[in-house]
Amino acid sequence: MKLNKIHHVAYRCKDAKQTVDWYVKNLNMDFVLAIAEDLVPSTKAPDPYMHVFLDAGGGNVLAFFELPNSPDMGRDTNTPEWVQHIAFKVDNLQVLEEAKARLQANGVEVLGPTNHTIFKSIYFFDPSGHRLELAADVGTPEMYAKLDACKWDMLNEWAQTKRAPKHAAWMHETELQS
Repeated sequence: MKLNKIHHVAYRCKDAKQTVDWYVKNLNMDFVLAIAEDLVPSTKAPDPYMHVFLDAGGGNVLAFFELPNSPDMGRDTNTPEWVQHIAFKVDNLQVLEEAKARLQANGVEVLGPTNHTIFKSIYFFDPSGHRLELAADVGTPEMYAKLDACKWDMLNEWAQTKRAPKHAAWMHETELQS
């Protein structure tokens, strides 16, 4: 079996309406579907929910659940905020800069752009505290080939040592020196 693509990715949100409004306003996503039930179809548990779906482009769907009868949502405090995030691809650096300006004009705090050599990205949080990234690819075919050639060596070295292999340290030389 080979998977076709991600059907949707679902996260919890604090407020479904606020979440839809925010993604439409700030990331120009289309609101495509809402599902609400008093019972969970898979488990039959009595747990009312609102499940909303947004078009994230390219056939990708980002979904959220609002769960009013559950304890307030939190996050995994053992994992740094920068680790768990959703990254969206944009067409180019100009679109990335325009998106940053739009977000800032709407009162969203934005970090970056960060230079990852093969892409540049900005980071920010949605109203429920999910970290988001917008990334614009800037790498060359040679860069991608170089990374492809060392990926297994890097993973195997990491698995044995739990120390960052230096095969691709060139990617962040500029960013980490500034």
